[in-house]
Order: sequence, then C-alpha cells, then structure tokens
Amino acid sequence: MPSTQIAVLGECVADAFTAASSENELTLRVLPGGGPANTAVALARLGTPTRFLGRLSGDSFGALFRAHLTASGVDLDGCVAAVEPSTLAVATLDESGQARYSFHANGAADWGWSAAELTAGRIGDVSCLHTGSLALVRAPGAEAVEEALAAAAARATISIDPNVRTALVDAAVYAERMPRWCTLADMIKLSDDDLEHIHPGEPVERVCDTWHDAGVRLVVVTRGPRGALLSVDGERATVPTPPTKVVDTVGAGDSFTAGLLHRLDASGLLGGRLDRLDLDLAVDAATFAARVASLTCSVAGANPPWAGGPDGLVASRP
Repeated sequence: MPSTQIAVLGECVADAFTAASSENELTLRVLPGGGPANTAVALARLGTPTRFLGRLSGDSFGALFRAHLTASGVDLDGCVAAVEPSTLAVATLDESGQARYSFHANGAADWGWSAAELTAGRIGDVSCLHTGSLALVRAPGAEAVEEALAAAAARATISIDPNVRTALVDAAVYAERMPRWCTLADMIKLSDDDLEHIHPGEPVERVCDTWHDAGVRLVVVTRGPRGALLSVDGERATVPTPPTKVVDTVGAGDSFTAGLLHRLDASGLLGGRLDRLDLDLAVDAATFAARVASLTCSVAGANPPWAGGPDGLVASRP
C-alpha cells in the first residue's frame, strides 16, 4: 500500500514583528515561520501525516522551531542537527496586513544541504515531496535539493512553491531555473506576485500552458482577495476567497498549499503523476485550501487552523 505521509523540504525562519518601541529601544516579537515549515505545520494540523526535512540550528530559534513543529504533530526524524545559526526575518506589515521582510540569512543552517544528507532514507517512503522557497535557490544546498526532487519523482508526487524572495535572491534566478523545475514537478503553486517576478507581463494562461507542456499537470496561482486560478492540463477555473477579517497574511500562501495537498491526499490522488486528477477534483481541493488560508489570515502570524469543529476546521487562538 502506498504511503500517505507527505514530506516537506525546506527552511525554518524566525519571523520577527515589532511589538513595542520607545525612543531608544525596539522590541521584537519572534514567531516560528519559514514557508516550508509553515506548510508542514498546517498539513499536520489538518491530520495529514507529515515529515519535515530541515536543517535545524542548535540556537534558541532552532529550539523554538522544534517545539512548534512537534506541538503541531510534525515528524522531525528527517531533520539534521545543524551547527550554523537560524535564519531571521524582520517583518513589516502594511495597512492591509501584507508583510514585507528583511532577511538575516548569510551562513544560516537552512542552505547547507548536501547530497550525503538528502538521501532516500532521510526523505522516507512518502506519497508526496513538497519544497520551494529559499532552500530551492540558495547555495550551497540548492543543487542537492534539486537532485533529491529528481530522485524522489520516480516514487512520489512532486510539488513546488517558488515563493519568490527578491530581497535575498534575484528574480532572474527563479526565471532561469523554472523550466528545470517544471520537468520535475507534478504541481506548481505560486502567487500572482511570484508569477510576475518570473514571467513579467506575460499572460497567466500562456505561462500555464508552457508549464503544462513541460510536464506539470496542476498549476495554481493564488491572487489574494481575488481567489485562485487553477489550470489542469490547460482546463481552467477560478476559486473565490472566503470573506475574512484579515489580521495579517503571514503564512496564508503556505496554508493554502497545505490545504491543497491535504485534500488531494484525502482523495487518494498523491503518490504518482496526478494521473487521475481532473478540474472538478482540483476545484474541490482548492476550495478547501482557500478556507484554510482564510482562517490563517484571521489570526496573527503563521498560525494555521486545526482539523475539527462542525465545519471541519478550527481557527487557532490568537
């Protein structure tokens, strides 16, 4: 019987938010974050067995990450105990709750993957391997991450979220590598901002068709309050965003990815090339994913909902 565990490969980031300030002092509230780690937490909270593959520092932030992931039910057996420091991101929120980050990431643990670390045994017997964000583009580990995706593609569904971070990596790097990722991935999820960085000015439909031609079955483009565009081998639909009182949007895209993978897994679609996926099934999965993301937006930070309650989801406490 195929495994139902999903593996998420990538970074943990300490997200720092301004909590209080005075003339000579700035106080920061630090919350556990990082796109891949957020996705792993959201998946586990939804009830999907989830393995996180990260290089976790032994510093105070690393201890925070371990506690957060473990409390959410994430399997950490695939993690590496790293000697390098954790990545820190200082977030500034605008009036709509959108976050902009400044990163402190040079020499951080997250980017140090080697081929000797990213073995098939560490990844495990999983139905899906999801990755993206900075671990997929930052040296020296990015090449090892790509090699791990290529090796896992023979037995698992491959999911990628580029999660473009131009503050650390030039958009041209993502654009140059995207064709290669499309030969590996069965599913690509990204935001409309990501898409504009990678294919500036190009119609989304044309981009989707290019990626389908390269082998990607499902493309999902999230567009904030305007919902999400789905494309399955060129057939397209739009899923609306549920009405939400937004506190901030931190982790919303990561929670959307988790909701999407959770629903595809529950439908028995993971573990191969998404051969049985059609547009109706994709719409069902994305509709659920939009609910997960909206509940994440209703509380501060990357704090996704849990499975339960009369509607199947319970928002986390602020």
